[in-house]
Amino acid sequence: MDMKFKQWAVKQPEQRHWWSRNIGGRSALDYLIKVRGMSLPEAVIQIDGQAAVMPPVSSRVQESTETKKLLLPEKNENNDRVIAYLRGRGIHRDIIDYCIQTKRLYESRDYHNAVFIGFDQNCIPRYGTLRGTSVRRFVGEVNGSDKHFSFSIPARNEGYKLHLFESAIDLLSYGTLELLSGRDWRQENHLSLAGIYKPKQNIEESTPPAALMQFLKDHPYIYDIALHLDNDTAGRLAAKAIQTILPSNYVVSDEPPKRGKDYNDYLKIVLGIRLPNSIER
Repeated sequence: MDMKFKQWAVKQPEQRHWWSRNIGGRSALDYLIKVRGMSLPEAVIQIDGQAAVMPPVSSRVQESTETKKLLLPEKNENNDRVIAYLRGRGIHRDIIDYCIQTKRLYESRDYHNAVFIGFDQNCIPRYGTLRGTSVRRFVGEVNGSDKHFSFSIPARNEGYKLHLFESAIDLLSYGTLELLSGRDWRQENHLSLAGIYKPKQNIEESTPPAALMQFLKDHPYIYDIALHLDNDTAGRLAAKAIQTILPSNYVVSDEPPKRGKDYNDYLKIVLGIRLPNSIER
């Protein structure tokens, strides 16, 4: 047996992991695998002196790894309420039409919610978020949604830059500002997160948002990321965490809206649309 491992095991006997006997913690295996570079079977044999048989995976665990079935609500016969709602929030009609034509957006038959769809690399719907179109605020998530594939609009070509937002409406608001400025709003990639990203108290122990990591995996040519998260405590903390934990091969910039809480607020200010309670946050 490895002499360093013997010394470690003597000093910390309560943390040894006798795999075949199911006793103790996992530190011994971690030492042999991560420090000594052994494979899992080699580490188990080293510890116990005999080959161990891995327990069979239960059917419940196998079922949990299957792709979720996305239960999208039925479509309404038209998208009139969704269009009116988004236009009222300042979103440009060209951008709304693009989202409808590419099946990223539609109006649900029940409740007339705006349904924003996220696709995987095979153009299969995998995620859906709901936004109410009435005066009463409603935000929800479609049953069976996979947070790895949230609402996004990829670049027209293989753009190297990604713009990250908290919500689909913030994404569309930024696109509208780009369009109004005379720029090609589809020149670069745009992704919204599946809800507010909450890092751990110790930022270094956090993992990046699932949607962000999936998008970077599917678009490996991206190396420049602009964070357009909200101007509130949660948004500032999320931006700081993402900048801290992303690998150093990415260029990450923090670019919150210049005015207002989020990019839809900022768009409304630019267009002169009155904010709730006449407050420009």
